[in-house]
Amino acid sequence: MAKKDKVSETPATAFLRLHGVAFTEHPYEYLEHGGAQHSAQVLGMDPFAVVKTLIMQDQDAKPLVVLMHGNRKVSTKNLARQVGLKSVEPCAPEVANRHSGYLVGGTSPFATRRTMPVYIEDTILGLPRICINGGRRGYLVGIAPQVCVQLLGAQPVRCALAE
Repeated sequence: MAKKDKVSETPATAFLRLHGVAFTEHPYEYLEHGGAQHSAQVLGMDPFAVVKTLIMQDQDAKPLVVLMHGNRKVSTKNLARQVGLKSVEPCAPEVANRHSGYLVGGTSPFATRRTMPVYIEDTILGLPRICINGGRRGYLVGIAPQVCVQLLGAQPVRCALAE
């Protein structure tokens, strides 16, 4: 691996190493508001296999994590119905930062500051590998999607909408 491609440890990568998870590192030039579509394009990846980590909250302002394909949106109505909540909405960026311990745009589902329930779009689990944020803006890690279920207890849901 070229020296410039080596990224310093993040809480997320430390967590993955601690649990013996093999992962690949994919640094890229971060673009404000570029999202998963931008990272997929820059890295030459399918945005369907680039998974975004979204911090949302329920009707009582309790946070939760949603893992979604990079080229899909979350149907908050479908999600709320499937997980038995009245409503779900995205957190404000500063609230999401507080819950996760990461900056929006660099949010990883691994080693979050606060333990939150994790929901994963079930079609992600059918992919051989995914790229997901490694805990820093401009940095993805490649892992097997089952890692999200094994280490985070991610519950499969069907709440994707075409973007």
